[in-house]
Amino acid sequence: MVSMLETNGLLQIVLLTLMAGLAMPLGAAIASVERIHPRWLETEVRHSVIAFGGGALLAAVALVLVPEGTSNLPLPAIVACFAAGGITFMGLDMWLSANDTPASQLVAMLSDFVPEAMALGATFSISSEGGVLLAGIIALQNLPEGFNSYRELARATHYRSLKIVGGFALMALLGPAAGAVGYFLLSDAPQVVSGIMLFAAGGILYIIFQDIAPQAKLKKHWAPALGALAGFLLGVVGKVAVSG
Repeated sequence: MVSMLETNGLLQIVLLTLMAGLAMPLGAAIASVERIHPRWLETEVRHSVIAFGGGALLAAVALVLVPEGTSNLPLPAIVACFAAGGITFMGLDMWLSANDTPASQLVAMLSDFVPEAMALGATFSISSEGGVLLAGIIALQNLPEGFNSYRELARATHYRSLKIVGGFALMALLGPAAGAVGYFLLSDAPQVVSGIMLFAAGGILYIIFQDIAPQAKLKKHWAPALGALAGFLLGVVGKVAVSG
C-alpha cells in the first residue's frame, strides 16, 4: 500500500515535472507568434536561440547526465552506455533523414527532458529542495528547446501552429510519467538510472554536433556563439545552485 508520504511525494513530482514539461509548448507558442523586424535581426535572434538551446543541452550533458551517469557504473558499462546512445541516435538521425523528417531539435529536447525527469523522481526522496530547483532548471532548458523544435517542425512540415503546440503539450505529460517511474521503480536502482543518463548523453552529444551546432552558424554574425555560451552558463548556474 502506498503511504501518505509517498503519495505527497508523487504529487509534488508530478506537478514539478509537468511544470518543467509545459515550458516546451510555451516555447513553441512564443515561436509561433514571434515576429521581429528587420529581417536580419529576426535571423540573428533565431540563430542565437538555436545556439542557446545547444549550449543548454551541452550543459545538461557535461554537468548533469555524465557526472550522475558515471557515479554508479564501472568503466566498461560507462563506455557501452555512452557509445550505444550515440550510435542509436545516429541510426535514428539516418532514418529521419531517409524519410525526410527533420526533427533533431525535438529528439534532443525529449532526450534531455525524459531522463532528467526520471532522475528527479528517483532522487526526490533524498532532497525535495534539490528537486524543486532541478525542475526549474529543466523548465529553463525546455523553453528555448521548445522554441527551436517548433521552428524546425514548422519549416519542415505543413502542420498548423495549434497542432504543433498541442503536440508539445501532450509531450509534457512524459515528464510526470518518467518522474513516477523514477520515484517508484528506480529509486533503488541507481545503476539503471545512470545507464539511462549516459545513453541519453551520448545521443544528445551526437545531435549537438551533427545538427544543432551547424544550424546555429551564421556568417559575419557573432551573437549566436554568445547564445551558446549563455546556454551553457545557465547550466553552470543551475548546477551550482542544486549543489548548494
